[in-house]
Amino acid sequence: MTNPVLDFIEEHADEIAALGPENEKLGKLTPRAAEILRQSGVIKMLQSAKYGGSEAHPAEFAKTVMRIASLDGSSGWVSGIVGVHPWEMSMMPAQLQEEIWGEDHDTWIASPYAPMGVLRPVEGGYIFNGRWQFSSGTDHCDWIFLGAFLGDEDGKTIMPPKNYHVVLPRSDYEIVEDSWDVVGLRGTGSKDVIVKDAFIPEYRVVEFGRFLNGSQLADSGQTDPCFGIPFTTAFPLGITSAVIGIAEGALNAHLAYQKTRVQITGTKVKDDPYVLFAISAAAEEIKASRTAILDNVTFFYDKAKRGEEVTFEERAASRRTQVAAAWRAVRAMDEVVARSGGNGMRMDNPIQRFWRDGHMGLAHAIHVPGSVFHAAALLDIDVTPPPGPMLSMI
Repeated sequence: MTNPVLDFIEEHADEIAALGPENEKLGKLTPRAAEILRQSGVIKMLQSAKYGGSEAHPAEFAKTVMRIASLDGSSGWVSGIVGVHPWEMSMMPAQLQEEIWGEDHDTWIASPYAPMGVLRPVEGGYIFNGRWQFSSGTDHCDWIFLGAFLGDEDGKTIMPPKNYHVVLPRSDYEIVEDSWDVVGLRGTGSKDVIVKDAFIPEYRVVEFGRFLNGSQLADSGQTDPCFGIPFTTAFPLGITSAVIGIAEGALNAHLAYQKTRVQITGTKVKDDPYVLFAISAAAEEIKASRTAILDNVTFFYDKAKRGEEVTFEERAASRRTQVAAAWRAVRAMDEVVARSGGNGMRMDNPIQRFWRDGHMGLAHAIHVPGSVFHAAALLDIDVTPPPGPMLSMI
């Protein structure tokens, strides 16, 4: 299977890697880093063909994100997160798709999906308010997906809460500068956004549950199997792929550094069997994470291609696979970083940046294993359905 986007990334690999420190210093992707991603087409890999997208196999998207992240964690992270949004937008109401992509197929959409806002019903739509954290790549996006709960006429959340995805143009929200000061993934520019009394027409609001139960896909008319994978597999795919790619980048930087390194004992690393053993063991763990994430999404792609429904048990197992893959890759990265010596932690050595980026990526909500593993285990012993709070990430 050819992947012209990945070919483009390989052609610009050195430049992407060289821009990593500049992205981090700036606190967001530099204009050039963003332009390379835009030119590559990675953000349009899962976009509808009607609006210039590739409708690519999601595994090819994951491979591309991993490669970008292995060059620069922040560029890979933005590719993985912003690159999933066209997948969802391709199933949104036709009027909204035309509004966003009708004149420019390269329009980027930010997020986050956390329901930190409240929709107050009014005639023709809603009044929307809230504040969200972690809007990755937001400075380079012209629209945004935001999570929300439905409120009553007074703006109080209706119980039990229902989660909605709300779409806004850049003119309807404020990006909070200096709200992204963190230890890793600094170049992602994952800033806070604020919405104050924005009017949202009804067609820009969709209940999240419609993506989970498949009704949104059915109504969209999309038939390519790339749109048939579960939302709870698709959205984490870009994030987990970035983390695995970051671990691959750390390993690559470590290997390049160790070729000529002489330890303080006078022993060359190439003559130290203990370090060499650890490198190989870590390399296989990272490789296992890569294989697991690709096999996982391919499983659902193939089911969609055959027209088969996805069970809740399969969704839970999928999430367990994704979470475990991220943790396995970062643990393996820790093993090689711990054997990089003190100079590996110097700020001019890319090893330390990959290390910080990887741990920051592991801290994302989708990589918290507790409820995901708990729910998956309950389903394995036929306890259905698991308690409500465990369902949010499945």
